[in-house]
Amino acid sequence: MPRFSVIVPAYKVQAYLQDCLESVLGQSYPDLEVIAVDDSSPDACGALVDEFAARDARVRAVHLPENGGVGGARNAGIEHATGDYLVFVDGDDTLAPDALRAIADRIKEAGDPDVVVYDHAHALWTGETVRSPFLHQLTEQGPVPFRLDDRPLLLKLPLVAWNKAYRREFVESEKLTFAPGAHTDTSWTVPALLAAESVATLDRVCVHHRRQRQVTGAPADRGDHGHFDIHEQYDRVFAFVDARPELAHWRPVLFRRMVDQLMSVLDRPDGLPRTARAEFLRRSRAHYRRYRTPGAAVPLHSRLRHLLVRTGSYRTYRAMRLASALRRHITRFVKSVARSVRSAALRLHYGIQRRLPLRADRAVFTSHSGRGYGCNPGALEAAFRSFVPGMRTAWVARPEHHHTLPTATARVRPGTAAYWTALARSKYLVSNVSWDERFVKRAGQTVIQTQAGTPLKRMGLDLQDRPAAARGTDFTALLADVDTWDHCLSANRHSTLVWERVFPGGYTTLETGQPRNDVFQQATSADVTRLRESLGIPEGSVAILYAPTHRDYLRTPRHTLDLERVLRQLGPRYVLLARAHHIYDAPLTPASGGRLIDVTDHPSIESLCLASDALVTDYSSLMFDYANLDRPIVIHSDDREAYEAARGTYFDLRAFPPGAIARSEDELIDIFATGHWRGSRSAQLRGAFRERFCPYDDGRAAERVVQRLVLGGTAGQAPVTPLAERHPVPSAAATSANAPLASVPHPQSSTDGTPVPTCS
Repeated sequence: MPRFSVIVPAYKVQAYLQDCLESVLGQSYPDLEVIAVDDSSPDACGALVDEFAARDARVRAVHLPENGGVGGARNAGIEHATGDYLVFVDGDDTLAPDALRAIADRIKEAGDPDVVVYDHAHALWTGETVRSPFLHQLTEQGPVPFRLDDRPLLLKLPLVAWNKAYRREFVESEKLTFAPGAHTDTSWTVPALLAAESVATLDRVCVHHRRQRQVTGAPADRGDHGHFDIHEQYDRVFAFVDARPELAHWRPVLFRRMVDQLMSVLDRPDGLPRTARAEFLRRSRAHYRRYRTPGAAVPLHSRLRHLLVRTGSYRTYRAMRLASALRRHITRFVKSVARSVRSAALRLHYGIQRRLPLRADRAVFTSHSGRGYGCNPGALEAAFRSFVPGMRTAWVARPEHHHTLPTATARVRPGTAAYWTALARSKYLVSNVSWDERFVKRAGQTVIQTQAGTPLKRMGLDLQDRPAAARGTDFTALLADVDTWDHCLSANRHSTLVWERVFPGGYTTLETGQPRNDVFQQATSADVTRLRESLGIPEGSVAILYAPTHRDYLRTPRHTLDLERVLRQLGPRYVLLARAHHIYDAPLTPASGGRLIDVTDHPSIESLCLASDALVTDYSSLMFDYANLDRPIVIHSDDREAYEAARGTYFDLRAFPPGAIARSEDELIDIFATGHWRGSRSAQLRGAFRERFCPYDDGRAAERVVQRLVLGGTAGQAPVTPLAERHPVPSAAATSANAPLASVPHPQSSTDGTPVPTCS
């Protein structure tokens, strides 16, 4: 008997059904069956269901003789289910990676509850994913499991079946079935939650619920009155409550929930046709009178909705809608005027500030368009304060990143009067990105472009024939920004040749090394120990930092590695630190804790490098920085052709790698299993890589920049320490006497049956 029966109703979703079924069958928790129900769909859904059933024994195809709606299809799925728990996934939705494993773990923790409620995200037709606004209702704190009486606010969640897992024996004992109609989820969800003796919540996105693009005017054209069945669904809900006297105290709560849902149906732009709204209100008025509980209090913020439903007057409803629309228009107009006035005032303020004297003791810094303190500008900001007496610094960052800033530097929000004052009056402007396009460089100002690492991927003007990577870049504006540069920092000769070609201008290139890498030569073993403790890395573990770069041809992070499987194969001595690229607002893994730790939001990538024992990456410039630590680097490159086509690189990483190269997940596991990741060949490759790309990163790059640009000239400038004389702090695994070299059995073969190579 499988743990999960995943029931997938399919009707007119042929464009999305394949993604749906693959998201279920690709789960890292394989103990499941899929019951795909073709609800007599007129498109290719039936054929797709049969194709999946033919190639995967876990899929059972069910074909209904006539269309019965989503409720009927789910009922058919329940009849065929044999799993411990029922999970409903609509045919155009998808399960998030590792969702079933997370649900299974929560079920085990909660002692097999009747219902598990989990979170979801809306997958918009634009490609954007938006998490639901009900996160605070799914807190996992407090006693588990519980009854609905202990957490009544769960009824504020969407009354849908697909954000919950149901114990099948509970469903059968309560004789729960789906009623026909467009709002069948209402008369299923409410009785299920009320009847459940044990409920648990899971604060994790497990479902991506697709929101289809709405065609303008569609509701009026189709004449769909299907939403009227919401009244019948609430008849069933109250009949369920009336049949159980112990549930009588829920009537006022359900009454208020009914009013909210009736108004929601009425207000939806893709819901009722205008010609049906008056009749809908009249029927709603009848239900209001039928189920109103005398003496039940109505919250102040809901009284207007209750008034509209109680009176059932469509004229009053239209008047209120017009008043609300007028209020919104007035509010937007007032805000627009306020923005225009504020913008004009700031332009005037900036113009006045530009006519005031420059302040030679002021420097302003920013990194990655207003993100937190770090990268090369962060290292230079600290050096400015350390080596230049009296220097006052300011950092431009969005408010949510202000906690990362040192107390000694002023906090400046982008777009404020203080921001424009800093741009107008500061002598030194330091950034790794462009400044505001309205910035006007003054005579006497020094603009320092630090860049953000050594370029492997194509940059600047080289993106003109790479539309996926350029993403609408204004190359004229880019060159206008380059014209403001006085100096551009470079880590090596390769970087110099690239920067001067792809960012052509009159600036001076300074081959000083990367200031952000100074910490690698300055840190101590005590620093490494402290950082590992702060991250929760167990003593004696081998910590692997997994930090892939972004893909220009994808909107969301790639999930090509099953990180939990990698850890299972490597064994208990290994820990994975997973860090998504900052361009994404989502982690690489939803799970965090134990041996798989999400470090996407950690403010310092340098600290993560110091805490780790090895780096696994793909095409990220982080490999050039990490090489300064002289620690093992493994390249995981499974999409080289696609990446080259979309972005392109300046040299073939396979011909000059910093270590071993894996072309698949199994090869990556094998590299660590055999010890090749830290073997002599990998060390030889890393040595050649360091010699080519790390000539100046000796721990004094920031000092050289300050001496050259602020303190005047090259006299007394710090000499570069030769590579052979540098002694970066060793990793924790390198200093551990019992660190494993080959602690796990390596795979026998790849997924296609061919032997897995152990090196590139």
